[in-house]
Amino acid sequence: MEFKIVYDQPGRLRLRADYKAFNQEQGFGIESTLLKIDGVESVESNHYCGSLLIVYSQGYKQVLALIEGLDRKNLPVGIMESKHEVATLNQDFFSNLSLLVARHYLFKLYVPSFIRTILVFRSAIKYWKDGLIALKNKELNVEVLDASAIGASIYLKDYASASSIMFLLNVAHLLEGYIKKKANVALADSLALNIENVWLFKDEQESFTPITKINIDDNVKIRMGSIVPLDGIVIEGEGLVNESSMTGESIGVLKNVGSKVYAGSVVEEGYIIIKVTSLAYNSRIQNIVAQIQESENARASLQSQAETLADKIVPFSFVSAFVIYGLTRNITKALSVLMVDFSCAIKLTTPISIVSATRDASNNQVIVKGGKYLESFAKADTIVFDKTGTLTTSQPIVSKILPFNQYQSEEILHIAACLEEHYPFSLAKTIVDYANEQEIDHSNEIHSEVEYIVAHGISSTINDEKVLIGSKHFVFEDEGVPLSVDLESYIEEETTGYSNIYLAIGNQLAGIICIEDPVRSEAKAIIQQLKDMGIKHTMILTGDEASVGAKIAKEVGIVDYQTRVSPEDKARIIKELKEQGRTIIMVGDGINDTLALTQADVSVAMSDGSELAKEVADITLKQDSLEGLVKLREISVQCFDRISLNYKGIVGFNSILLGLGVTGLCSNNTLSLLHNASTVLIGANSSRPYQVNK
Repeated sequence: MEFKIVYDQPGRLRLRADYKAFNQEQGFGIESTLLKIDGVESVESNHYCGSLLIVYSQGYKQVLALIEGLDRKNLPVGIMESKHEVATLNQDFFSNLSLLVARHYLFKLYVPSFIRTILVFRSAIKYWKDGLIALKNKELNVEVLDASAIGASIYLKDYASASSIMFLLNVAHLLEGYIKKKANVALADSLALNIENVWLFKDEQESFTPITKINIDDNVKIRMGSIVPLDGIVIEGEGLVNESSMTGESIGVLKNVGSKVYAGSVVEEGYIIIKVTSLAYNSRIQNIVAQIQESENARASLQSQAETLADKIVPFSFVSAFVIYGLTRNITKALSVLMVDFSCAIKLTTPISIVSATRDASNNQVIVKGGKYLESFAKADTIVFDKTGTLTTSQPIVSKILPFNQYQSEEILHIAACLEEHYPFSLAKTIVDYANEQEIDHSNEIHSEVEYIVAHGISSTINDEKVLIGSKHFVFEDEGVPLSVDLESYIEEETTGYSNIYLAIGNQLAGIICIEDPVRSEAKAIIQQLKDMGIKHTMILTGDEASVGAKIAKEVGIVDYQTRVSPEDKARIIKELKEQGRTIIMVGDGINDTLALTQADVSVAMSDGSELAKEVADITLKQDSLEGLVKLREISVQCFDRISLNYKGIVGFNSILLGLGVTGLCSNNTLSLLHNASTVLIGANSSRPYQVNK
């Protein structure tokens, strides 16, 4: 392929072939091919002008030789990645903007006036058509106002003003679309995976294969430490898979033959071979990305109010124009009212501010399903927490061990770990991990074959004595281990507030392992920060005993709490709080929280929450921390402060313009220029990132 070197400095090279030497997909293919050369750090292609920008540390000669050897009839083809999407958006925007500007001003300089007049009429048809459609639907909105302003300018034979109005409207619409698309791309990119190659397993052989060449029912091998690239079903191997990116569960889940795995999860231990069930574009995580991109549909009421207000202003603009004409008999002054359109900027900047806030929330690991939830979060004065998994961590710990009948704590822990290591449940893993921390060797099998009784416990034999480990109900009621009144009273006193695992040997209680969910280290500080940010009421609703609720409430600094609350009671309490005029945030993680989540003004699910809770919730924290609540409060408050400030700026500036037009101090052409320029600037300002404390 022939090309010219248009820029050549050490480490940076720009090449240009002739116009449209390659299309967009071929540009992506050339980029991928060049990036395979050692020392080439980045490549950017521009198919509009046939250029390549190459940044390298070495490989200069190889780059030139490779490009020179490319056959224009058989160029490599690549796929669009997120970086390409952003670059394409930028290229398209600046190309279209340049085209608009060039056409507008070149026409003025070089096209005869009578042809320009014809072109103005032709361009105006689109706006008149939109205005007529609105009138047909009995709507007096911005489209009608724009059509009227253009029509009035043409009626006065002020074709330059009509042309300028349409030019600036086109620029504003172009900018609006660009900002929204770029914000959505950034939002989706913060969630999407970036995996190019996978290990294809075929005929007992492994090959490193581009993910784009993988098909449904292909087998892919994933080793320890690797991200699961595609949704699939395990057909071979066994591994501990961390699914926090999908399910929020921070503890690894054992996956073996027949288990489902999802793209974005990580194999922490072992290896698995999966049969692919969904390709990259249709994986579960990509479906979430699509839902996030569509989240703008859940509009904030303030956004809807802004758009409604914008359309309501339009009739007043017409009335004002008629009044001014009636008083002055000056059509130019009357027309100035139509040139200054309050509604256009209001309708543009409000959604841009909300999309930007949603994007920034995602960058801070908080997923918001729509603008109206941002608004509710910003306005909320009350926050209600579930306890387990919300104010406490999702990783339980052994708090203490109570030995009985001549047994020692170390011996109880040793036996319990030997039994529990056979089953990958949360409490079992907690006991095994604690034994490892205490350096207690439980690798030797001191027991016979173990039997797991679902939802109860484990049964086995040690030295011809029956061994039981599990719940109080299983050990004492189902298996009949004796429990005296005095012993029961002592146990209740010592174990209140804990989840307890009972160990019995030879039909006698040997020990109790007390497990608790520790309070999140950040919980107390986060709650205080939320109070400082305007949350007046904080509350805990939990199904635990009163002693447990009191202990947790004291640790996190919350006075108001209710215990032994059923799921139905949680929902009822939330409803009662709303009837008192409060705006409620509900934070939960379990299936038992879903009723309450649906009753709150805005609901938040923890990252390690149940699938149902996250499905119901309006907001999901992606990190296993409460810090996202503070970050979202900052972003949401700033967002609606920005909207309010935009509104004041739009009204103030356009009122000044209106005064200048009515008094004749400013021409209609200049008014149109200033009005549309201010709209563009406020729109650009609305897309700025929000400031969040790190």
